[in-house]
Amino acid sequence: MAIKTKILAVDDEEFNLDIIKRHLVRAGFEAILAGDGLQALQKLEENPGIGAIVLDRMMPGMDGMEFLSRIKNNARYQDIPVIMQTAAAGSEQVLQGIQAGVYYYLTKPYDDVLLVAILEAALRDARAKKEMKDEVGRQRRMLGLMEEAIFRFRTLEDAKTLAFYIANCFPDPEKVVFGLNELLINAVEHGNLGITYGEKTKLILGGTWMDEVERRLEAPEYKGKHARLSFKAAKEAIAVTIKDEGGGFDWTKYVELSPDRATDPHGRGIAASRLMSFDSMEYLGTGNEVLCKVFLNQAELDGTQTPAPVQKNAA
Repeated sequence: MAIKTKILAVDDEEFNLDIIKRHLVRAGFEAILAGDGLQALQKLEENPGIGAIVLDRMMPGMDGMEFLSRIKNNARYQDIPVIMQTAAAGSEQVLQGIQAGVYYYLTKPYDDVLLVAILEAALRDARAKKEMKDEVGRQRRMLGLMEEAIFRFRTLEDAKTLAFYIANCFPDPEKVVFGLNELLINAVEHGNLGITYGEKTKLILGGTWMDEVERRLEAPEYKGKHARLSFKAAKEAIAVTIKDEGGGFDWTKYVELSPDRATDPHGRGIAASRLMSFDSMEYLGTGNEVLCKVFLNQAELDGTQTPAPVQKNAA
């Protein structure tokens, strides 16, 4: 029998916990329930392998934000994705939660289909991040000597493999691999295959996103399209340019974490890449080309000191 993924639901209202439990069990998850932040910390200790947390923000005692701060500062739990549920959906509160590490928001009352779609997206991304961390450790060795290269790619599998490979050319591959993966995937699905933001939302909610990606990859109008990655290492910085064959997009809406998209089941990739992976990220032309840099100094190249903090910015 397949092992069910454990989901921790934290809410001080028993009625809400009953509803969440019903949704989770119906979707095939194992529901673990807690009535406040302190109880939730205890449940984390008692139940290893929790896959995601559905967290209420407003609770007596230890509220959702304090609980979130505790787990994000604990190496054992910091990679568990958190979905915050709240009746207060003000943009300032939503932005505060996103910046503190909330994966997505659910505004009460919410649809069970949206809850499951967001949970599945969170679990999928958490697995991908773990896989990326494991894989970059296996592929390092001689790649740090590469100075310049050009690659072309067509599929999501190509994009993932290339992200692992190129990340190992950077001083901190685990930091860079997430951003590379997100931008390479964007070049395939949004660039070459023309899947819009709204279309992806509907496909994820309908459970047909990967089916549509595979269909378009084989369609005559898309089959010949490739994206390209250019890599260049210099004394001052390592630069990667990713260019697709699409018509571009209005990238200015996506370089910041936006409360307006907080309840969408996707849409974090570009902003998270800019914040987490690169020191500079600049979109060129119509938006079908992006230049990303990690800055270096000679001591970093020699491996003799910790890299100095760098101010991040975007065009």
